[in-house]
Amino acid sequence: MLTRIISGAVGVVLIGIVLFFHDTVVLPIAVAAMIAVMLFELLRAVKLHKCIPILVAAEACGISVPILYGILTKINVYGVEYPGRFEFLSWRYEDKYKIYVFGIMLLCAFVIFITWLKKHKEIRYEQVFFVLAVMILVPQAMTTMVRMERYDPKSGLFLLIMGLCGAWIADTGAYFTGVSIGKHKLCPEISPKKTIEGLMGGILTTAIAYTVAFSCYYGFTAKRAAIAFITGAVCAVIGTVGDLSASMVKRQIGFKDYGKIMPGHGGLMDRFDSVLFVLPTFYVFITLFGVQ
Repeated sequence: MLTRIISGAVGVVLIGIVLFFHDTVVLPIAVAAMIAVMLFELLRAVKLHKCIPILVAAEACGISVPILYGILTKINVYGVEYPGRFEFLSWRYEDKYKIYVFGIMLLCAFVIFITWLKKHKEIRYEQVFFVLAVMILVPQAMTTMVRMERYDPKSGLFLLIMGLCGAWIADTGAYFTGVSIGKHKLCPEISPKKTIEGLMGGILTTAIAYTVAFSCYYGFTAKRAAIAFITGAVCAVIGTVGDLSASMVKRQIGFKDYGKIMPGHGGLMDRFDSVLFVLPTFYVFITLFGVQ
């Protein structure tokens, strides 16, 4: 327990340092580092971490996504200094970013397929398509951290914190509700400790927390409170799906934890499995419906 607490405290401090320097290159670099570790853990799970060409291709694809986005959006932000050019720079660099990332993804996928052809007796198609899936999902989902921070110069940090907390608030609410009144198992074969009551508690806790946080930060209106409540509830459900999906992968592979980088907690994938689903969901909601 002590190891788990110390490890968690160190993690909180590191996240705090990154958030303190959120408007610098530190955030994209930190996100890139997290992606690199998470991809390594996932490749290790399917026994491809020792296949250097596939490992390098997947890592290169993953790391490039937040780094490129961080660089190009900083160029975009500097464009505000030139009156009348902000909108032009906005679509121009967003379009460039998409082209660059798409090109890198194609190149990395090509390397993976070539390696598969050369080692077709050792590597199965399930492994290849698993790698292709995670090298798209993980970088795009985690880069949402940079997207949210760049979303609004005034409240980007607040939105980033709320996006990260969406999954963790739900986990905390679900845990305490499940321990207190949980009786009906949610998915006993995948996650024996999760209960339906815990899920409901997590949904309600996140919805209320979002409503209070957004109302305090932006000011209370009925519309804003309703959007925040629904956003929180949906994020809690999506986060549970992400958590269960990652647990199912571990069970089918026969892993207890994805890694050991956080003693007592496992790997980064063990801590951010639900975040992978919550961050994009939260970003879509604030982009479509707004909470400002």
